[in-house]
Amino acid sequence: MTDRITVEELAELMKKSAGVTVAPDRLREPDTGFDVLGVDSLGLLGIVGELENRYGTPMPPDAERSKTPREFLDLVNSALMTGA
Repeated sequence: MTDRITVEELAELMKKSAGVTVAPDRLREPDTGFDVLGVDSLGLLGIVGELENRYGTPMPPDAERSKTPREFLDLVNSALMTGA
């Protein structure tokens, strides 16, 4: 486990927490939204909860409202880097 979430880890979390299987390369596409990938707000909330349990720290409040994987990873990784 690192202090940064990768697209590969996000793809795993999406499968585990939201039941959506997506190739990591698809998550690298800048404008692909969670809605297009099949992840709804409850699925994203599940991913945030899993990360909070894994890292023992709350994720940024805006993380569960992220529209794209890139936005989500930027928010979460920034929080993990600063310890927020």
